This record gives sequence, structure tokens and C-alpha cells, in this order.
Amino acid sequence: MEQVTLKHKRTTLERADKFISPVYFNDVNLRGRLYRDSHPLKSITHYAAPGRVSYQQAVKGKFTKTETGQSFGPTWSTHWFQLEIEIPDNMKGEEVHLLWNSNSEALVWQGGNPLQGLSGDYDRISFPLSKVLGKNKTRFSLYVEMACNRILGEGKDSMIGPPDMNKTFTLSQAEIAVFDREVYELIIDVETLHDMAKHITEETERGYQALYTMNQMINMLDLDDRATYSKAHQLAKKFFQQRNGQSQHTLYAMGHAHMDSAWLWPYAETVRKCARSWSCTIRLMEQYPHFTFTCSQAQQYEWVKDNYPGLYTQIKEFVKKGRFIPVGGTWVEMDGNIPSGEAFVRQFLYGQRFFMKEFNKKCSEFWLPDTFGYSPQLPQIMKLFGISRFLTQKLSWSLVNKFPHHTFWWEGIDGSRVLSHFPPGDSYEMHGKVEEVLRTIKNYKDKGRSNKSVYLFGFGDGGNGPSEDMLVRMSRLQDVDGLPKVQSKTPQEFFSDVEKEDCGNLCRWRGELYLELHNGTYTTHAKVKKMNRFCEFRLHDVEFLASMAHIQSLIKKAAYKFPTEELHRLWKLLLLNQFHDVLPGTSIGLVYEDAHQYYDDIVGSCQKLSSNALASIIADSAHSNPVSMVINCMGWQRKEVVTMSQSTGTPAKKQKKSPELVQIDSQGNTLAMVTVPSYGYAEAKPIKCEKPCSIDKKQNGTFILRNEYLSAEIDNVGRIITLTLNGDERNAISSEPGCYGNQFVMYDDIPLYWDAWDVMDYHLETRKPLLLSTKKTTIQDQGPLRVSLVVEIKISDQSSIKQVISLDTGSPYLKFQTQVDWHENRKFLKVEFPTSVHSMSATYEIQFGHHQRTNHDNTSWDWAQFEVFGHKWAAISEHNFGVAVLNDSKYGYSTRDGVMRLSLLRSPKSPDKDADMGTHSFTYAVMPFQGTFQSAGVIQAAYELNNPLDVHTLNPPKGVQENKSFFSVDNPQVILETIKKSEDLDNALILRLYESYGGQAKVKLTADLPFTSVKRCNGLEEILDNEVTSDLEVIGRQITLSFKPFEIISLLLKF
Repeated sequence: MEQVTLKHKRTTLERADKFISPVYFNDVNLRGRLYRDSHPLKSITHYAAPGRVSYQQAVKGKFTKTETGQSFGPTWSTHWFQLEIEIPDNMKGEEVHLLWNSNSEALVWQGGNPLQGLSGDYDRISFPLSKVLGKNKTRFSLYVEMACNRILGEGKDSMIGPPDMNKTFTLSQAEIAVFDREVYELIIDVETLHDMAKHITEETERGYQALYTMNQMINMLDLDDRATYSKAHQLAKKFFQQRNGQSQHTLYAMGHAHMDSAWLWPYAETVRKCARSWSCTIRLMEQYPHFTFTCSQAQQYEWVKDNYPGLYTQIKEFVKKGRFIPVGGTWVEMDGNIPSGEAFVRQFLYGQRFFMKEFNKKCSEFWLPDTFGYSPQLPQIMKLFGISRFLTQKLSWSLVNKFPHHTFWWEGIDGSRVLSHFPPGDSYEMHGKVEEVLRTIKNYKDKGRSNKSVYLFGFGDGGNGPSEDMLVRMSRLQDVDGLPKVQSKTPQEFFSDVEKEDCGNLCRWRGELYLELHNGTYTTHAKVKKMNRFCEFRLHDVEFLASMAHIQSLIKKAAYKFPTEELHRLWKLLLLNQFHDVLPGTSIGLVYEDAHQYYDDIVGSCQKLSSNALASIIADSAHSNPVSMVINCMGWQRKEVVTMSQSTGTPAKKQKKSPELVQIDSQGNTLAMVTVPSYGYAEAKPIKCEKPCSIDKKQNGTFILRNEYLSAEIDNVGRIITLTLNGDERNAISSEPGCYGNQFVMYDDIPLYWDAWDVMDYHLETRKPLLLSTKKTTIQDQGPLRVSLVVEIKISDQSSIKQVISLDTGSPYLKFQTQVDWHENRKFLKVEFPTSVHSMSATYEIQFGHHQRTNHDNTSWDWAQFEVFGHKWAAISEHNFGVAVLNDSKYGYSTRDGVMRLSLLRSPKSPDKDADMGTHSFTYAVMPFQGTFQSAGVIQAAYELNNPLDVHTLNPPKGVQENKSFFSVDNPQVILETIKKSEDLDNALILRLYESYGGQAKVKLTADLPFTSVKRCNGLEEILDNEVTSDLEVIGRQITLSFKPFEIISLLLKF
């Protein structure tokens, strides 16, 4: 009788672990039999390419002999290898693999086609020669493109450290070998049983059944007797065929390769990462017919289409079969906080249109797994594009509070709802492991409401996506007793099943999805934020001007050609730079070299396009006298002080300027007050300043700046002592000791790890006011149109601030034009406005609306939001009084206990060691108001600060109108945000409006142009049905329409 050995769980598990280990006992364990009969390559030759060259260029290079053991570099360089391979007789008819490990990323090529990516990081070093190229072939000639970088870049001191630019990579393996598939299947059997035995709770019997089955298999296997292989496999098969119950939770498994469009590598490397990863996916699809793969970001598809047409053709075939699944509907996986509302719209517009054109598919789910918070206006914008579902997982990273749901309804600020899901495994890079499956069901917070969740598997960022190991592991987990069911499914199947069976049980979350981490990203790389805002406005303006030139040209049958392709190109550059690791400031320096080139391209190109459009609108003629024209690209009449250089003003003979009408400023420029109609232009005729502004210096050394709206007392370091509205003695600045407005403060800014990403709560404990001026504060401009003074403040021995504090006649705000010479190490610069306002909340502008957050720390959910995002303004108010802070390029705010803080500059050192170093210029303003911020015009004032009236010198012929308004609205509650040409119709414009106050509204839109019809349309510019458009009333050139709170409405006007 055989002795029955009592099993000790730990030793039995470790026995199995060593039995399949790639490290221990390889000479006698199962893993050591995976590859056999290895054989050297016939020859390897090498070419050091001058950059990321194409295959066609590379094969013309000069190749020289090389061998394993040699190293290649430096970082980011490219090396090509030509491999000549002959299969020896003893390998014929076997499954032969090329084993290549350059300890870097690489791509196998043949005949100009990329075949499969390789990566040393995840041991993805084998290419199945015989399976891909033919089992009966015995000779192969291949190329391998080696990228001198690993999948997560080459951080010198840590993963996110600035890259080590001088690394080399050793070619440690280059050979062929027979892959023993029977051994491979046994390894997966043992591994899966091992993991079930290890991770299934000891309160159930199933884990022990797995332990004993695994141990029995190992006992049964004689590695020198292949007859035992099939017996052992049958033992495992019998175990895995024991099925689950019908009520068991189901994981909807989807292949995925999260691909950052740039991060610890530049954009150009992402192009190659896509080819490496997606070629691996295609090879697996050829082998595994039930494998599905989800893939977002139209930009990356376009990169592959342009650079790898053969691979793209294969992708399109699998898209047709429903297995390679475009998701997301956006151009890139953008940042979820900082882009403007119109930029969000364009992400979906260009993304959805690309997928419709290329694949005849509209995405029904928004796919954004890895960004740093989600604006509460996103649900409505998604709905505009036919998207009613949302997937992410990033909120699992929150430091303080755990989000209470995984499947739920997300409701935006207008009431739009989308079905939302966070994969409860807290990752979009699962590996098909038992531990992950069990963690998924353990974490799931909506048990009883739904028994379904998404399981995303695959290596991201160049790890080549799902691997064969993952697919084979999950084949064991499809329906096995003791584990949730793991089924290969699609996003459509998951969301449809939830909608069909569970949606009535789900909870609702209203407002933003705030990530309690990475809130330093609202501020890092300030120049990127500044250029993003600036380019958003430049594209807004040029689209309006080009659209007016185009419609006028159609009506008058003139020769102006609308720059469709160029505007698409410029928008796509901006949208690319809004990727969620670029715009937040969390990429390496190389990325920002590219980003700023793109910004410069946008600005320069917009200037040319605007000039061409204006020349067409005004009918510019070289035979006419030059005239200064002021352009207003906003939807309301504006009366402001503008700067007209002496050299560009209208000649004195034609337009005499009285000293009462103009002011020569400290820079020698001519200032004038002008009035310009809504979305139009006017000849720059200065109007008399009825209420001049003034500046005085008091005996105590403070300065008083006044205009018809407000009065401010400023001390000699630029701080506001008092800020009052005329006719009201109330000081908007707090009267508590030591409280001053415009107080610069410095903080230590040392996070736990994520340097460019995180500002921690404890930074607030290190507040240091800046109190030392380096020069005497002086008056610069003395009115009547503008008064100003100059302040210079010391930050440190390396850094300083120079600020012009100014007040214009007719302006409701005090403006601070700021220049900072910044050379700090992990410091955070903010400016404070301690207000006298008593309120439980503050309001922040977001995309197409605004959002309230608390002004206190009552709960952990409150104090975790110590740093929040906002756009052009934030306000705090009580009944009939409030204070707003406006800005032209900042996104980070903090309001606590009535103190409003605007975040200005950070100085992290990873992943870009030079982040934010240098000179910065930006403008912010403070605006006290009576009534509400809505009625006081804070929203319009912030737009005006960001988009000043523009003065151009043009040559209009006689008879051209001196002023003209193309479009206007009669209700300030509604913002006419965008005027653009239709994407598909040459004779149509799209007008996008939104309700900005947060209430119902009725508005009359007046057009100066003779439109023939108007219809409501969705974000894709598809006309909506009559029920939706029935509230439109059209009388002549006036359109009346109604809005719900924060509603976005798009109109299609035909001409």
C-alpha cells in the first residue's frame, strides 16, 4: 500500500512554483523543456540608422557583421539588423521560434511589412517563424528594427526620472529554437492551479482541490517520458471542466494595450510603439478566433495608416469582423480637466468622424482609463456625439476616499446621464491571472445591483498588448468552479447587458469625478498651459473670421477659399497636445520640444489665416488708404481700451486724435477707448473718456487706483489693502490681521513620488509670504484711460517677480500683468486674495458652464479637494456681493475659509528636469461685484481678459461699412461660443451656444447674413429630428430658442 503524504500548503505551492520557474532548477524542471534544439542564425548584420528611418530607407543602409554580446546605443537611437535564418533538418516540421532579446523594444520586418513587436521588458522575445511565415519553409530573411529604449523610457534614477541619454542595450540572444507547445500547455495548467490554490480563500474546499490536483500532476509527470504529458494535462482538464453556478459574477474580458501618445518617450516613438503592439495583436487574432481587442485614439490609427499601410489594412479587416474594436470616439485620450469646452467637442468630432470614415463605425462608449479627473460637463458633451457609456479606472488611485461605485449613472451639470463603469480590478493592464480575477470580484462595490464587470488585459505603452500567455491562461478560467466566469467579450456586449438587466438598480453620481491625486497637473509646465489657452482662442477667432469670409464670398461670388485642410491640421495638433500626459505637464523634456513647435505652428498659421480672412471680409485693397480696424470675436458689444501703435494708426489727415480721446502709455503706444459690435468689426475711432481713471500716492506711501467702478489701495510691495466698489464702503479684502490681496506666497512642494503630478496636502503647512521688494514701486501710467504702477518682488537669490498693476477706464477689474524669472527647486508659487465674503462654497468656471465646490474642510471629501481645477475665473459670493479672480492661462485654484488662491508656478524635476525653469508672463485680475457673478458680468469679463480686442491695419475700399456685426444674442445668459463652417456642407455654418448662468433661458439670435434655413444638430453636425428643433422660431434673420441650465445647442444655418 502506497503511503499517503500529508500536504503542507506552503511547501507544495513552492514546489509547483519551482517546477515552472524560469530562474530555478531549469535543468530539471518543466520550464527548462519549453524550448529545445536551439540553433544559431546563419548571419546577423547591423546598420546604425541616422534616426527613426523607414523600412525602405533602412534596407538601403550599409550593414556590417555583428553578433550577440555587442551593445548598441545611445538612448532613442535606432539600429537595424538583417537576419539570415536556415532551419536545420532536425527542426523541420516543428514549431520554430526566433528568440531575439536586445533588452529593448524591437520590431520584426519582412518585405516591407511589420510582422511582430518584441520587448525584453516582459520576456516577449519570441517570434513564431513557422506559424507566421510557413511551416514548410526552411530559409528566412528578416529585418529587426531595434529602438534603444525600453517600454517606459529610460529614467536615470527612477522610472519617472529624466532620461539617461547615454544608455546602451546589449543583444543578449539571437537564435532559433523549437517551441514545445505541449510543455507550454502544461506550464499554464500548473501555474493556474497553483494560483487558485494560493489565492482562493481557505474557507472553501476549492483551493485545496486545486492544490492536490496540481501536486498530482507534478508527481505524474516524467519529463523524459512524453506519454505522461497528456495524462497530466487530462488531469488538469478534468479540474477546469468543473463548472460554475448560473449566478456567478462574469468578467467581460477584453484585450487592451493602453498606449500613451507621449509620456516618458516622444511622439515619434509612440508611432513605432503602435506598430509593435498592434502587429502582435494581429498575430494573436490569426491564432485565437475568439480574442477581441479594444483600441482608442484616432490619432494613433492615423499614425499607423500613414506609416504602416500594410498593417493598417490587416487591422481594418479585423475591425470588420468585430474583433479589433475602435473605442472612445476621441482624437486622443485627452486630459479630462484643462481643455476648453470647444476643444472637448473637437476631440469627439475628429475622433468619431475618423472612425466613421475609416471603419463605418460610431463609438458608443467614451474610453478614458488614465486621466487625472473628469469634468462634470463631459456627460453632456458625450451625449452630443451619440455616446451614452463611459469607462475609466483612474479614480481607484485616489489617496483619501474610495469612490463608492464601479457601475453607476454619472450625471453632469446639465442633468445628462451616462452609464459608467470602473473595472474593479483597478487596472487596465491585467495579465490573465487568478489573483486579478479574485481581486476584481472582491473589490466590486455594486454587488447585488449587477454581477458583471470589465476585465482589461494586456501590456501597455509598448509592452505589445495581450500576450499568448494571457489568452491561454484565460481559456482555463472561462467557466471553472471557484472563480468568477471570464468570457471574451466586447464593450458593446458589456454595456448592452448591463442596460438590459441591471440599469434600474444602479446608483447615481452627480458632478465631477475628482481624482484625489495628481492635482499638481493643473499647474506644472505653465507655458504649455498658457499656449494651450492661447491657441484655443486663436483657433476660435480664425474659424469665425474664415467662416465669415467664406459665406460672404459665396454670396458675392468672390474668390476666397476656406482653409478646411489647414484648420483640420491645426486643430489636430492642438488636440494631440491635449493628451493626458502632455497638457498636464507630466512628460519628459523631449515631448515639450515637440509640443512647443506645434504651438508655434498653430499661432503662426492662425495669424496668416486671419489676415487672409480679414482681407477678404473688408475687401482689402492696396489702392485704398490704411485704416485701423478693431475686431471683436466675442458674442456681445464691447467698449474697451485698446493699444494702437503710432505707426499703425490711421493717418492724422484722415483721423485726427484729440488729446482728450487718447493716451500715450509708458511704452510710447497710443491707447484709445473704442466700441465694437458683437462678432464683428469697427473702424478704430476713439471715443471720449467721460469718466477718466486716476492714480494717487498717499503720504503713507500707498497708491490709490480708481475708475468709475472700483477703488484699490496698493502698498509698496503690490498688495491690496482695500478694494471697494464705488458707492460702497465695504472692503472686499478681509480685515483680519495680516490679510492682503495679491499676496504672493511660496510653498515647499515635495510630493511622495509623482513629482510633476502631485502636490500634497502638507504643502499648505509651509506657507511663506513674499514681502521684499527689490526696487521702489513707481507709477507708470497716469490716465485718463489707464493707470498703472510697477512692482518688483524678490522670491529668492535666483528668482524674482516684476508686475504691472493697472486699471482701465470702463474696466470692472484690477489687472496684474506678471513676469516671473523662475529658477526654483520643488517650490510652489501662488497668489492669495483673502476676501471678506462669507460663503459655504466657491464657484469655478469649467467647460461650457461652472461648478461649485466647498469653502470648508468639513468632511474627508471636502479637504481632499485642497487643490482644484478651474478655467478663466473663480468666484466666491454671498447675497448681493462677491469677489472673482480671473486669469489668462492658469488652471489651479484653492478656496478655503474665504481665501482665494490662484496657483502660478511649480518646479518639479521629474520627468523633465527643466520643467518651468525660465521666464514666464501671465495676467490675472480681481473683480469685486454686487449682485451675483452672473449679473455682474464676471463670465464676459473673463472672456475679454483672455481675448482682447484686436487692432488691424487694413485698406478698405470706399463704401465699406465702418462697423458691422455678423451675429449677436440679446441675452447675456447665453454665450455664442463658436462660429465655424460645416464639416460637410459648403453653404452652411455651425453655431454653438450654451447657457452659462445655470438656469433656463430664452434668447434671440440675430444674423446679419441671409441664411435660408436653420436646424438644430448634434455634435457630429447631423440634423436632429423635428421634435427637437420644434422650439426654434425664425422671423427674418432672427432665431429664438430656449435653453435648459448649462445646455449646449448647436445650430446648422444654410445660406
